[in-house]
Amino acid sequence: MNEFDIIQRRFAALTPPGPGTLLGIGDDAALLSLRAGSELAISTDALVAGTHFFPDADPVDIGHKSLAVNLSDMAAMGAAPRWMTLALTLSEAQLDEAWLSGFSRGLAELARRHAVALVGGDLSRGPLAVVIQLLGECPEGQAIRRDGARPGDAIFLSGELGAASCALALLQAGGAPPPPEFSARLHRPEPQVELGIALRGVASAMIDVSDGLLADLGRLTQASGVGATINIDAVPVPSQLQALAAPGDPWRHALAGGDDYELCFTAPARNWGKLQALGRPVYRIGAIDAASGLRCRREDGAEYAPAFAPGHDHFAT
Repeated sequence: MNEFDIIQRRFAALTPPGPGTLLGIGDDAALLSLRAGSELAISTDALVAGTHFFPDADPVDIGHKSLAVNLSDMAAMGAAPRWMTLALTLSEAQLDEAWLSGFSRGLAELARRHAVALVGGDLSRGPLAVVIQLLGECPEGQAIRRDGARPGDAIFLSGELGAASCALALLQAGGAPPPPEFSARLHRPEPQVELGIALRGVASAMIDVSDGLLADLGRLTQASGVGATINIDAVPVPSQLQALAAPGDPWRHALAGGDDYELCFTAPARNWGKLQALGRPVYRIGAIDAASGLRCRREDGAEYAPAFAPGHDHFAT
């Protein structure tokens, strides 16, 4: 098969064109139309074999996760995802029907669930890598940024942390496989798109937890020019995490492991009633302070000093 066969057979009709798509795959560029009164949100993520996923990972999982990480960025902005482009680099191992069929199926299933249209991209030969650019819409002035937190705001999480990081550690150790629910959190994360949109006008600042809670919350507070104190005992974790992780590791997975793709957001007291009206649980884990820095405490008020890096950094030494 050649480049154009792959595009036509696996990607040209992967998704419906969707509203606002004036011209999709097949020309030098896509032509898109925004709704009046909307702002354009754009995110890009690269997933590289051996760095973001195991080289022999299920191609269905790779397709799903490649889009999921971008959808999580849209969720963190309160933006509705609309269009994507795909730059796919394939090695010889992926140039077969089974791999291409699995990858395109995993990508298409998640794209259709969130009404995302594939409108262009690029295909080349080389080490396996997937780059997706996702474009979304948000009503003018309603995007939820990282720089809106203020002293007195409460800090919330959308769900449990630590399962994905623990699953990765178990797989790397080569012993017993992780429980299915832990593997699912690692390989097929579920981006919180609907919640992100529902938090417009409720959250004062927001970020998705991709590199670890401490690292990502630190980025939010730095952007807002504030600090934070969190109660680590209030951070929701799976019931099995303590038993599966090595001694001392459960907090590392929950606070710094990353790959969770839950939302961490702040909200002022006046909006807490709106949070309760969302009809789904969110977890209050701390508060925004005027003093810079990030402080961790236990339920009894005792200080907790993490003995590990705050989160993932591709270029850390």
